[in-house]
Amino acid sequence: MLDILYLDDYLAAVHKPPGLLVHRTGLDAGETRFALQLLRDQLGRPVWPVHRLDKGTSGVLLFALDAATARRLGQAFEAGEGLRKTYQAVVRGWPADAGLIDHPLRRLPDDMRTEREEVQDAQTRFRALERYELPLADGRFDSTRCALLELLPLTGRRHQLRRHCKHMAHPIIGDATHGKGPLNRAVAGYLDEQRLWLHASHLALAHPVTGAALDIRAPAGPEWAAWAAHRAD
Repeated sequence: MLDILYLDDYLAAVHKPPGLLVHRTGLDAGETRFALQLLRDQLGRPVWPVHRLDKGTSGVLLFALDAATARRLGQAFEAGEGLRKTYQAVVRGWPADAGLIDHPLRRLPDDMRTEREEVQDAQTRFRALERYELPLADGRFDSTRCALLELLPLTGRRHQLRRHCKHMAHPIIGDATHGKGPLNRAVAGYLDEQRLWLHASHLALAHPVTGAALDIRAPAGPEWAAWAAHRAD
């Protein structure tokens, strides 16, 4: 059963756990459980995903309950209009207190569209919430620095947050594609938790039918508490 965060006649928002795909994909052909099918069976009606979260990302995931609402929401997510997405992530190192990552991103090979540009503008705001220091050797240093960031994507590009964090040399811990494998394994072993440390904590938008302001939040899972013991002074 998925944890339902919001439900009306048009929309359903769930708290997606890490490790669950949104829908079936050829990139992970061996997977048999998907958020779309789970929610469809749970509600007993068809559902339409209107945005994506990576398999490893947890948090707020929004579905439409009819095709017309799905089209309206899909256009809003594509344009980034009338909505605000907030994430939290643990990254390697200690970034600046706040900043804007303004770095264009090339479309990924499985996301190419001949009628669209291959390189797209992409912007993400970030703010450092906490800094950590783990007793794990990192190159010339006796410890490993990490930080909890609040991430606000201003555009909606594929894997934008993971790619932007890598671009500023602070990859998300647990990111097998854009991070550091040895560091990911060391942190997973130390915390006894292997996951991508990226969580969609908050989605604010105007209801596509009623226009009402929606504020949907998903608390981070209990595994995130392990980081608190390593706050830097």
